[in-house]
Amino acid sequence: MTNKYKSDSVYKNLNLYSGVRGIAVKVLNRIDRTDAYLDKILEIEIKNSELAGPDKSLLFEIVHGVIRWLGRIDWVLNGFYKGQFSKCIPNVKNSMRVALYQILFLDRVPDYAAVNESVEFIKKLQGQKSADLTNAVLRNIIRNKESIRYPNPDEDVVSYYSAYYSHPSWLVKRWINRYGEEFTKDLLIANNNKPNMTLRVNNLKTTLEELKSLLDNVDLNYSVSNYFPNFLKLSKLTNIHDWGYFGKGYFAIQDESTAISCNVLDPEPGMRILDLCAAPGGKTAYLAELMQNEGELIAIDKFDSRLKILKKNLERLGVKNVKSMAVDALEYEDDKLFDRVLIDAPCTGFGTLTKKPDIKWKKGLSDIRRITKTQLALLEKGASLLKPGGIVVYSTCTIEPDENIDIVNRFLENHQEFQLVSLKNEIDDSLINSSGTVQTFPNINKMDGAFAVKIKKLD
Repeated sequence: MTNKYKSDSVYKNLNLYSGVRGIAVKVLNRIDRTDAYLDKILEIEIKNSELAGPDKSLLFEIVHGVIRWLGRIDWVLNGFYKGQFSKCIPNVKNSMRVALYQILFLDRVPDYAAVNESVEFIKKLQGQKSADLTNAVLRNIIRNKESIRYPNPDEDVVSYYSAYYSHPSWLVKRWINRYGEEFTKDLLIANNNKPNMTLRVNNLKTTLEELKSLLDNVDLNYSVSNYFPNFLKLSKLTNIHDWGYFGKGYFAIQDESTAISCNVLDPEPGMRILDLCAAPGGKTAYLAELMQNEGELIAIDKFDSRLKILKKNLERLGVKNVKSMAVDALEYEDDKLFDRVLIDAPCTGFGTLTKKPDIKWKKGLSDIRRITKTQLALLEKGASLLKPGGIVVYSTCTIEPDENIDIVNRFLENHQEFQLVSLKNEIDDSLINSSGTVQTFPNINKMDGAFAVKIKKLD
């Protein structure tokens, strides 16, 4: 991976991957050939580029857009490309994807301009023959744009949903079997929406009214969350990291679904609380705020690099009662037991596809099966560190029952000293399902898909 990145650096120095669309192709090439996640690669490229603010936004838009709509884009390209499109030269393949995303989804760029830019880019990198191929395929698509055919939904709804709504067919089939066709269609549409940016008011530094006033003063439009009044949803994505009040710690950027597990944990000032899977620290900071910076909050993560991010976030937000430790959660021991334990478990992340569209292409059924072993082990570990009468909250950002209620049921079967606590009357009733747990969905709740359960250790 390092050698490949060095190779990319050489290309950059030669100015071959210059400009927004050149860098977009470079990023997409790296996603294709490595296990690295989109946000990490994009963050590095934006940091190392000399792009102005609007160009950074356009780069984000194009790369996220291509990955979000990759299923539909590749379906169309496969229909017009002579041969196997998947075996196309990476530069040509991803340049065509970038151009087609602009043709199908962006009104601000004329079709001919998207084609010309792609053709010139390919000519520079791969020569005239590849440029001619790119030109022919893209212009043929433009001529036939209004008559592109997708699979017939009456004959094969899975293939149609997969191609048109751009999700892997195994996942579409799985969700149709579980939720039915209409719900799945709505879920796929919601997953393809551009993400919201949500701010959590940090009451350690400011108040809801003050932050609302500050946003009004700079004409940043927002709406208050339907479920959590201390969360504000901005009407559009913005470089809010550059705003002075971000640096001052007046707010954190986090989805409103992250409030669920923290609120149902019910932390109080003076308690001893364990955050077993803490980094990057969004929930840790919120717990500290709910504790009013009083008591002891232990934050665990395996990697020092992730804890550095956590510490930086906590310092910015004015959190003072957290002790972070770099240790494998499954190996963590403590002489004293805890009043509360939060296990925000690693998961497949299938509830976060609006923000992380690459997950749907990078993870498969085997990943669900693999992660459940770790999830159960973490719940067992967290529960073992709890005082009698204490509370453990297990949460994920996925909508897969295998990783959620199935894990809880397996745990409770083996531990009679614990019982599930219904969340009715503890949180908005519309978020609670028949089992007394929380499961949100992007298409219903307009937030990430998240699961949370409250379990009490009997006295």
